[in-house]
Amino acid sequence: MRHSHTYTPKPVVAVDGGGTRCRLALRKGGVDTVVELGSANVTTDFDAAIAEISRGLDLLSARSGIAMDELCGLPAYVGLAGVTGPVIAQRVAQALPFSRIRVEDDRPSALVGALGDQDGIVAHCGTGSFLAAQIDGELRFAGGWGPVLGDPASAQWVGRRGLSVTLDTVDGIRENSALSRYFLGKFAGAAGIVQFASTARPEEFGALAPAVTAHAAEDDTLATQVMNEAVNGIAELLPILGWKPGMAICLTGGIAPHYASYLPEEMQCCITAPAGEPLSGALSLAQSFSKEIAHEHL
Repeated sequence: MRHSHTYTPKPVVAVDGGGTRCRLALRKGGVDTVVELGSANVTTDFDAAIAEISRGLDLLSARSGIAMDELCGLPAYVGLAGVTGPVIAQRVAQALPFSRIRVEDDRPSALVGALGDQDGIVAHCGTGSFLAAQIDGELRFAGGWGPVLGDPASAQWVGRRGLSVTLDTVDGIRENSALSRYFLGKFAGAAGIVQFASTARPEEFGALAPAVTAHAAEDDTLATQVMNEAVNGIAELLPILGWKPGMAICLTGGIAPHYASYLPEEMQCCITAPAGEPLSGALSLAQSFSKEIAHEHL
């Protein structure tokens, strides 16, 4: 006699870590317990990221009432900014206390969270940035290579570019505007801007982006130029990733929604609200991982 195996969802742990914040969740019996912490980018600062996740696990254990040993025995999906390949993924897996863990970068979580099962593109611009496509079941990613070599249109890129165009006004290459006057005032001149930039972390550059978006909303010339530069890069890449008119575009992350009105009209009309957050994507991927483990043991 054959027995059919039905899969009952087991408790899982998910981690979604980026340059600005890290969130951990336990899903048990259809209920999610969530904790939120600070930055967790394993390329920017590996030890700090691991320490932040460990602190999150302590909080998750306390908040859910589940002992740490039990929590760390659950299947865990960890999606983190700064996971650039299998070597660092393995290092993260070894540094965390989970016995069954899958570590990837933060892009799959954002893609699955935003689109669910539908075809489309995600332009994710937070502290860092990347583009991702889900078309006919195939996932494609572009970017996410960090602040030095990539992350165009990210908040840190916008903040940094805002300072660059401000310095151009000091050189007389560009006309002054309210934005350049704001930054020169904030940092007490060009020397202060250079001093700040020499040691600033990505999230510190990112914290300047709201000044750019606010000035752009007031039609400030320099701020508008920065926003257009950011959007042009996104608009050029979307068709390369397989986007076609009519296909959903989700703008996720802190700064991406500010780009909506700057996109070409054929893209503006395709902007779709995300189905969920990166953390919900990470939880879905944690459940898929748990299912794989269960099937391995059948």
